[in-house]
Order: sequence, then C-alpha cells, then structure tokens
Amino acid sequence: MATNLLLENHLKTLGLRAFRENYHKLAQEAAQANLDYERFLLALAEQEVALRAANRRARLIKQARFPALKELADFDFTCLEAFRTRDLLHLADSLSFLEHAEPILMVGNPGLGKTHLATALGLAACRAGHKVRFFNTANLVDELTLAQEDYRLQKVIASLLKHRLVILDELGFIPFTQSGAHLLFQFCSALHEQVSLIVTTNLAFSDWTSVFGEERLTGALLDRLTYRAHIFEFRGESFRLRSQAGKPVQGEVLTD
Repeated sequence: MATNLLLENHLKTLGLRAFRENYHKLAQEAAQANLDYERFLLALAEQEVALRAANRRARLIKQARFPALKELADFDFTCLEAFRTRDLLHLADSLSFLEHAEPILMVGNPGLGKTHLATALGLAACRAGHKVRFFNTANLVDELTLAQEDYRLQKVIASLLKHRLVILDELGFIPFTQSGAHLLFQFCSALHEQVSLIVTTNLAFSDWTSVFGEERLTGALLDRLTYRAHIFEFRGESFRLRSQAGKPVQGEVLTD
C-alpha cells in the first residue's frame, strides 16, 4: 500500500494523470496477458498521450470563444442555392487553407448559416491542434480601440499573430467610425499571409464602402482579403423564414 501511495504521489508530481489513473488496471491486464514491461509502459504512454491530446483540444475550443458549438454534420446544405458544398467540405477535412494562411470569405444575406459554417471550420481547426479565435467584428473593433487608447494595440495584434485562424463574424453589420475602420484595416494587414481569416458578411463587396467610409481604404482591404481567398456565396431563403413558414429545415443552424 505504501508503495502504491508513493508511486501515485510521484505520478501526480510529474503531472502524469493518465498513468496514475490507469497503471493499476493495466498492470493487472499485463500480468494476465503475460506482457513484457515495454508493452506495459507503451500502453500507459498511449493513455497519457491520448488524455493530453483530448485536454489540448478542449482547451483550444474554450480559448477560441465560439458563441456556440456548431458542427458541419448539423448543417442542411440543400437549403442553399448553387453552393460549393464539396469545396467547403474539402477545406474542413484538409484544413489546407491554414497551411498558406489563406482567407475564406462567406458572403450572403442574413439567416443562411454563415456563422454556423465558420464556427464548424474553426472547430475542425481546434480539433487538429490549431489556435483559433472567434470575434464578432464590431466587438473586435471596440477591443482594438480600447487597446489603442491603453497603448496595447501592438501587444494585442502580436498575440493574435500566434493563432492559425481568426474568425471575423458579421463584418458590415454596423458601420465603423473612421478610426474603427482604420484599426480594422491595420489588424487585417498585420495578419495578411500570416494567419488565416474567415470573414462572414451580409454585404456584397461593392457595398463595403458604406461601412468603411473611405473608398481607398476599402479597396486596399478587399485587395488583401480576396488575395488567394476561398469565396463562398450564400443564396437562398433564410433558415428563420423557412422555420416560421413551417418548411422543413434539417439540423439546428446558427444563423447570422
């Protein structure tokens, strides 16, 4: 008994939680199966690696600050008209857009599931071990404004450069002040070709000037965001309107 307590204390000190929780059971199984010490240690190490990987995924998902967890499996693509479903599913499966910090732009009317799909892609990235951060775009601009006032802007941007993916949701929902537009441009310029961006917006590109205010700034921002971008257009009837009309909608969709 004293040996077991000492062993458990050492394993706790070393942070080997899976070893501590599984060594007794695996030792009995190894003895019954006449496994050698190496096989026993391998089984314990595999348990430890699996636990740490699961904990890291859970931690990354929590740190991403998704408004809700939404899965691709719960999305009804049949409600979208002429949507490039295969291309989006390929991006979710391969996460190839992260390798070259390529943007994904989701453009279309409200209520078609842009936020749902952006979140699902972010979850896939987290589960693959990547750091992700989700923002409502207007809230991000507020955070950047406060950071600038507190002389922390470069620190905030530097921290986000350590991520592999940043999601900007509902860009254009609220017009920006001149300073807010410039801060968002500075932010996107800093992340350009360094961190992948997913942007959801209800506005056609031709209407972005109405929320950014300056034609030259808008053009420069679009130039960066559309460079090597994967652009998905959302057309169809709002999921909310379909639900209110009593039309069938598969799955639960986080609308935008």
